[in-house]
Amino acid sequence: MKSKQIWRKARVISMAEPAADVRMLTFAVDGLQSAFDPGSHTNIKVMINGAPAIRTYTVIPSAPGTLSIAVKLHPNSRGGSAAIWRMQPGDETEMTEPENRFELSWRASHYLLIAGGIGVTPIYGMAEALAARGQSLRMVYGAKNRSLMAFAEPLQALLGDRLQCFSQDEGQHLDLEAEFSALPPDAEAYICGPLGLLEAARDIWRRSGRPMSRLRYEVFGDNGRFAEQEFEVEVAGYGRSITVRADQTMLDALTDAGVPMIFDCRRGECGLCAVSIVSATGEVDHRDVFFSQGERKENPRICACVSRLCGGTLVVDTGYRREQAA
Repeated sequence: MKSKQIWRKARVISMAEPAADVRMLTFAVDGLQSAFDPGSHTNIKVMINGAPAIRTYTVIPSAPGTLSIAVKLHPNSRGGSAAIWRMQPGDETEMTEPENRFELSWRASHYLLIAGGIGVTPIYGMAEALAARGQSLRMVYGAKNRSLMAFAEPLQALLGDRLQCFSQDEGQHLDLEAEFSALPPDAEAYICGPLGLLEAARDIWRRSGRPMSRLRYEVFGDNGRFAEQEFEVEVAGYGRSITVRADQTMLDALTDAGVPMIFDCRRGECGLCAVSIVSATGEVDHRDVFFSQGERKENPRICACVSRLCGGTLVVDTGYRREQAA
């Protein structure tokens, strides 16, 4: 199961590098007329190791009829970022019309925006939209060093002293507890960044007694503890072993092999693709934000869209039975 996608032809028309390891591509998209809200994402078709693949990226503010994405080059990625970095002006592909599952509510008296590294991509558009409407906001932005802070200059020009940046190399660290305690009761926080940042934010927000519905977050794909490795997955009732390549998700490998799967977000947030773990000969690398830390430690289930096994063989039970399918 997946959401409806409208694919359109797209062509690279410009390139820029807003940070040392980030490349921004702008595409002219055929027939794209409707505007998109901040926090939206698009799917793009790329070639990885000679095979077609689909990757998902946040869209950032751009001119009408165009879509822009900003992609960090990840050394341990499944090949998507490298494929995007190889694109040049004039190259053609296909992209979906933007969808939004990380929406601003427009109901709060004050908004706290938190970005970690390349997690700035949805936050950038939110900051622009909130500032344009005169909303009360503050943005905090952290990265390893300032050269890795994409869009820091336009954000500084837009927000002034409402933006505070933190560089780890300069010994600066974001104090989430202080940030949350300073918020009015009906404020909302929107956060995108590494898994550790999101988990810390959820824990502190929950301990503060604030409604969890007022903490909104989005995860990005570079959240693994280990580099991608090939592994085998066996499905109870299926009768054979399926290889999950290093540049492939377990969800894609299973669906390509004909195993019925339920899925939606493909970002480890909704939990629809979670399957039961029967056994594992390698270490499970949980990369989702759906399960709690305790659930990931106990290891009963795994989100097939993002999480992996660090080599070896994983046996799962999806509920699939060949005789039932027949």
